[in-house]
Amino acid sequence: MTRQQENRQLRRPECPQARPLIASCRSGASLAQRVVGQYEDLLSRKGAEGDTLYMGDIDFQFSDGETCVRLEADVNGRDVFLFQALYDPISGRTVDQNYLAFLIAVRAFREWGASRVTGVLPYLAYARQDKPTRFEREPTTAKLMADLSIEAGLDRLVVWDPHTGRVHGFYGSVPVDGLSPLALFTAAFDRFRGRDDVIAVAPDAGASKPIMHFARSLSVSSAVASKHRPRPEEAEVSEIMGDFAEKRVALVLDDMINTGGTVEATVTKLVDEKNIEEIYLAVSHNLCTQDALDRLSDLHANYYLREVLVTDSVPQSQAFQALPFLRVRSLADPFARAVRRVHHSRSVDGMCVKPAMAEEG
Repeated sequence: MTRQQENRQLRRPECPQARPLIASCRSGASLAQRVVGQYEDLLSRKGAEGDTLYMGDIDFQFSDGETCVRLEADVNGRDVFLFQALYDPISGRTVDQNYLAFLIAVRAFREWGASRVTGVLPYLAYARQDKPTRFEREPTTAKLMADLSIEAGLDRLVVWDPHTGRVHGFYGSVPVDGLSPLALFTAAFDRFRGRDDVIAVAPDAGASKPIMHFARSLSVSSAVASKHRPRPEEAEVSEIMGDFAEKRVALVLDDMINTGGTVEATVTKLVDEKNIEEIYLAVSHNLCTQDALDRLSDLHANYYLREVLVTDSVPQSQAFQALPFLRVRSLADPFARAVRRVHHSRSVDGMCVKPAMAEEG
């Protein structure tokens, strides 16, 4: 154990403060404020004291472009939960700008006496760079970002549906809580429970295990697509393996929509080759790109894509919120519950997501 790790352990409180401090950089402010409201509701239902502490918009830029973080109140001894949206299509700030603001904020809370700093990053950027592309000379950038976060002083990380389980290894002794979307998706599609004409589809082999749990929860069949990428950010589906006899409705789950290529390849094959008549899509992270907007609109118009369910792990642009077939589910409730569990030293693993989620759009 390094001297820095020993010092951080010595600073951690054996008993947390009565109230956590929920803080946010600018891009994380919208979700953080919703979490504060949900946290207050949790406290009131349990008869506990409310008035959760919140500190928002703590980062800014100087005229030369440098990022600075300024804490407007004393944080000494506080149990801090720092929210940031690393990918923010609304503000125009880049992933790198938002990540740097997050790292500087972690360091600010650490230098000014916070007893523990838990980062809450609903969408964990750089997680897809968890290994070099085959036959290419690339670094493992996900590990670099973990190293930077630990060096800044991060004590714990909470994320929504991380791209890979390797993230736990990258952060070493720093706990990583990856919240699963399965309970949310199961509740959203509960109306299809037990129907013989419904099949749940994983768009690639990486989603095969979650899709099996999802299908079992709803008592429906499951199938897995065989996907490969001929070039970066391009997808081809060669086959969808499963029993499609008498199936007319497909429920497709994916962790992310970037360009929408995987969704397009899966949906068109379901319609053209499997004779599916209705398709419902649920995605943990929608990056709100123009390519995805165009593809989803075309699939809705021409390929029986009835509904797309996304979360606010990424702030959703006005163009996507205007789509009549898109629904946005807020993650305020699961993150509020995660904050409460971490603050009171309770396990987050296997945490249930409240079925009645707040809905927007």
